[in-house]
Amino acid sequence: MKKNIHPSYHPVVFRDPSVGFAFLTRSTVNSAKTIVWEDGKTYPVVDVDVSSASHPFYTGKSRTLDTAGRVEQFRRRYGR
Repeated sequence: MKKNIHPSYHPVVFRDPSVGFAFLTRSTVNSAKTIVWEDGKTYPVVDVDVSSASHPFYTGKSRTLDTAGRVEQFRRRYGR
């Protein structure tokens, strides 16, 4: 393997601020913000918009679309 061509692979905290969920994993992403984790060490933190704690698929709070209503609306608008 060639030396000095790979990015550094280090521990990073990914945080979903909308639900207060965070997890520690390893990644090559860099961040200027840091956080003190549960083990007392300081790690870089990356804020994400969606995580398994806030995504509708994983939480079971998904919306069901009214497909019959949409079909009728289309027919009213554009005729038959």
